[in-house]
Amino acid sequence: MEAYTGFAQVYDMFMDNVPYEEWCAYICGCFRQNGISEGAVLDLGCGTGELTRLMAKKGYDMIAVDSSVDMLEIASQNWEDGILYIHQRMEELELGESVQAAYSACDSVNYILEEEDLLQAFCRVYSHLMPGGIFLFDMNTDYKYRVLLGENTFAESRDEGSFIWENYYDEESAVNEYDLTLFIPEEGELFRRYTELHYQKNYSMERVRKLLEQAGFCDICLYDDYTDNPVREDSERCTITARKK
Repeated sequence: MEAYTGFAQVYDMFMDNVPYEEWCAYICGCFRQNGISEGAVLDLGCGTGELTRLMAKKGYDMIAVDSSVDMLEIASQNWEDGILYIHQRMEELELGESVQAAYSACDSVNYILEEEDLLQAFCRVYSHLMPGGIFLFDMNTDYKYRVLLGENTFAESRDEGSFIWENYYDEESAVNEYDLTLFIPEEGELFRRYTELHYQKNYSMERVRKLLEQAGFCDICLYDDYTDNPVREDSERCTITARKK
């Protein structure tokens, strides 16, 4: 079952705790430190486009890519001048143009389940970056999958909708299964039930570094969750930056 179908309708409501403005400031700061204050920027896994629009307001020419048609439909409803939305998978990226920088937020990269596909995604990003271009992305960590998510259930109920989020982590495959049940209101007092299965892969940060190097990147740095602090054993999210040679 394709992820982010029914959930796309209520994604922004249930993700209202995501610090998009802080992430935007961090990403812009990183790009500007590397001399990238304008030009084309690629958003991989843009979702409903919240972060994309913030980046556009900072003066970047945004190209936003996502594999979910439903998420892109919602993003395009909030369309603003200068944002191009494209339906593609990361490992099949083909823009027909180069970009100054690229980023991928909210653990979108963890949805790539095969190592060869992850390498291909890195290679596709590398090929689209201008020389000296920056690639910034975040990933969920081993600690988050094993300790915080694995075998745990989360639920939330609001007037606008409710969800039950069950997690199952498989040690052998290093894949976390998200079993998501949604109840979305329709006319009157009726609610429609949606179910979705999401899968994410737990990659070691050292393996990610090796794949980036294999794709051609250099100056690879790992940080703790959109800060300048080094990643820790109990970090929940790792932010990674890499440069095209």
